Amino acid sequence: MSDTLAPTAVDRTAHLYEKVRHVIPEVEWATYADDAEAILRLKQQRNAVVLAHNYQTPEIFHCVSDVVGDSLALAREAQQVDADVIVLAGVHFMAETAKLLNPTKTVLIPDPLAGCSLAESITAADVCSLRAAHPGVPVVTYVNTSADVKAESDICCTSGNAVKVIESLGVDRVIMIPDEFLAQNIARQTGVEVITWPGRCEVHERFTAQDIERIRADHPETVVLAHPECPPEVVAAADLAGSTAQMLDFVVQRRPRQVTLITECSMSDNIAAQHPEIDFVRPCNLCPHMKRNSLAKIRHSLESMTHEVTIDPAVADRARAAVDRMLSV
Repeated sequence: MSDTLAPTAVDRTAHLYEKVRHVIPEVEWATYADDAEAILRLKQQRNAVVLAHNYQTPEIFHCVSDVVGDSLALAREAQQVDADVIVLAGVHFMAETAKLLNPTKTVLIPDPLAGCSLAESITAADVCSLRAAHPGVPVVTYVNTSADVKAESDICCTSGNAVKVIESLGVDRVIMIPDEFLAQNIARQTGVEVITWPGRCEVHERFTAQDIERIRADHPETVVLAHPECPPEVVAAADLAGSTAQMLDFVVQRRPRQVTLITECSMSDNIAAQHPEIDFVRPCNLCPHMKRNSLAKIRHSLESMTHEVTIDPAVADRARAAVDRMLSV
């Protein structure tokens, strides 16, 4: 890719650029090459792996990550990695979950301010208040929460396994926190009465049924897939609702000519990088927290071994139990 005789970082990372050339212009890759090359070297030196959520940008997702997926996949794979150091390219609650499942490993997050509107919508004290108001009702907690909140819960879930988790409890009533839209959408699928909490994802709550109407008017053949953190009327207007992993499976297996993903922007970019033959309509809502991650910050994290995620052992034991119950379902 370079015209110079001496190999440059751009030349040496050409094999990485090949993975994302359909979604990243060649001139833009020149700004990423040095950091990408350094990250590969640092991973070997530190015996480190990078775990990246589906909402990471393509240069992170496809070029420097060892494990990619939704929050459930990352939670599972975090237990299997053969490494001393885990860098979580995602948001803080995901790094905490990785630490819960790998207490002896060093877990780093490139930007400690990478938070989550859902995780910040509820506290451990709030969970205790809910329990007091609804004694005996099990608490099902979305993984998009802090370790403190997980520690006060009976079992965790993700958007991909929430139905299975709730049905595994064999009860008629649950408290499901903190995403009220996810809880409402799951309640309709299970028939179980769900007590909700007014937490919302700042990305998915902004989508409307009118957005889908406009998309269908402009693109009559598109297949619309919505994340269950979207409002119920958005999910009802879509052709299918599912987690990011379920969306990916649908697109890869069904290969629709054109598809619209009602979720965070980078999801479409990451699938398009591997499937350029599929036309993606992009109603783009960005997660400002996910986008705090960058190749430069991942490189700095590995160079300086910052920012380490730690959890109070007393909290960690109880939170880990809730996550382990989820993983056993």
